[in-house]
Amino acid sequence: MEVIDFLGRGLKFPFSVQRSAMAVSEGEDSIKESVMLILSTARGERVMRPEFGSRLNELVFAPNNMSTATLIKSYMEEALREWEPRIEVEEITVTPSSDQPLLEVAISYTVKSSNSKYNLVYPFFLESAGR
Repeated sequence: MEVIDFLGRGLKFPFSVQRSAMAVSEGEDSIKESVMLILSTARGERVMRPEFGSRLNELVFAPNNMSTATLIKSYMEEALREWEPRIEVEEITVTPSSDQPLLEVAISYTVKSSNSKYNLVYPFFLESAGR
């Protein structure tokens, strides 16, 4: 497998150790892990960079409806536009589940430097307020 140097190299997410060294990710894997990291980090969670991340955590107790789906799409677009400059988000589709507290999010993006298209599924679980 050829590694594309211009896409970067960084620590693997989630953090792990391989053969007594920190695991790294490269190329498209680095971008996919970066997207997942951005979306799963709440704004204010990082002490030295409080503006990093997305606002998705604000919607954990929201109802499972199209209004919440629209907000999720908006928050994701905002976070990815701000924190992942290597990609162009093509489309984000949010589908509410009728029988579970789950929204299925499909993200289609293009890596700017290679013009390669990728898809990522991000499950967003809602918590019921009655628990």
